[in-house]
Order: sequence, then C-alpha cells, then structure tokens
Amino acid sequence: MAPPPPALPVQQDNSNARLASPERPTPSFSPPNCTVIFVLGGPGAGKGTQCEKLVRDYGLTHMSAGDLLRAEQDREGSEFGELIRNNIKEGIIVPMEVTIALLENRMREVMDTSNGGQSEGKGKFLIDGFPRKMDQALHFDKSVCPSAFTLFFDVPEEVMLQRLLKRAETSGRDDDNLESIKKRFRVFVETSMPVVEHFESQGKVEKVDATPSPDAVYDAVQKVMAKRGIEPVSQPSAPPSSERP
Repeated sequence: MAPPPPALPVQQDNSNARLASPERPTPSFSPPNCTVIFVLGGPGAGKGTQCEKLVRDYGLTHMSAGDLLRAEQDREGSEFGELIRNNIKEGIIVPMEVTIALLENRMREVMDTSNGGQSEGKGKFLIDGFPRKMDQALHFDKSVCPSAFTLFFDVPEEVMLQRLLKRAETSGRDDDNLESIKKRFRVFVETSMPVVEHFESQGKVEKVDATPSPDAVYDAVQKVMAKRGIEPVSQPSAPPSSERP
C-alpha cells in the first residue's frame, strides 16, 4: 500500500501554529520513475500557454504552483488560506513548506492513478512557476525529486508588463494590478534569477526567447524537448487556420 500523502506541515508551540519542514533521508520520488521539469520565467512570460501545448503533445502533467496556492487559499477550512491570500496580494513568496507540500500531494495523486499523465509507468511533470527561491530548489530536489532540467522563458520586462496589464482587463486576479506587478518583477529578479543561474551552472537550464508569438516560441520549445530526449506522445497539432500565415 502506498504511504499516505504528506499533510501541510505544521508544528504547534505555546503561541501560534508555525510551519515546519520535515527532514527525509531520501526524496519521495526518484528520477527513474519520475521526471520533473521546472518552468520558470517572469510574470507574463507565457509559461501557462506553453505548458498547455506541452501537455497536449507530450502527455505531461502540468502543475502550476500559483494555481495550487490559489486553490488552497479558497479551500474551506484551510489554515493557510489567509496567509497565502495576503502573500500573493503583496507579491511576497509563500513559505516553501506550504508550496512544496501542495506540489508533492498533487504528484502523489497522479503517480497513484493508472496512467494519470504517465507513460510506461513514469510520472512526467511540468512544474510551472517553481522554484522561486534557492531554498525551494534545494529542498525540493532533496525531499521530493531531483529535477531533470529547467525550462526558462526569457522576456524583456516591458513586454511582460504590457501582457499583464492586458490580462488584468479580464482576469479578476488580485495580483493583476500595476503595484503588485512591479513587486512581482522585483521579487523575480532578486530571488528567482539566482535559481536559474544555479541550475545553469549545473547544465540544467534550457533558455527560450519567449518574446515572439506563442507558436514561434513553441517551435523552440519542441527543439529543447528533442535535445533532452523527450518525445511527443502525439503528433503536434497544427494551429487553427486563423493562426496560420
């Protein structure tokens, strides 16, 4: 019987509940059975759009750290809902113990289901918007699963700003406003770029210029996947006729 999924980690003291980080001698999952691709890029870099295409053509399971956190903040009875809501609104990174526990729970759900995003028994995951800090990267590799590589979408800040302001017209997200966007840019440069540089020093970063159209960016992404030995499970779909030249 598979071990139960980890709960969101909490320690109790004489005052308030505080987050705890359980130590494990080995990761929960190993690379022979689990492939993890981190997807990083500044806010508005187009990570979600490219992940949708990769899921469609490569049978990968997409997990957005931001989506998991937003779902947890809205879950009735969540003891971390208010903390997550405030951190997201202020552009502050949520404590890694919460984010990693949510990711691991989701991975375990997928791995425990028959062929749920798996091929030949191997769970293959795209983790979008994570890790955003060095301690997250190191802790995930040590306690959950060592990553295969990081797909980094590189876009000038002014391009990302225009994309996010356009999205704000319809998204309804608390963090899609100019003040929050500027905070998110600053946090990304200060905390996430060191993660990219760390993995790059290990030869584990694939950088893609995400300024062009989504289809042009995806062409470059497919070349990265081929380089890394990851083959599509279905023939990549042609864009709708309205998107063709």
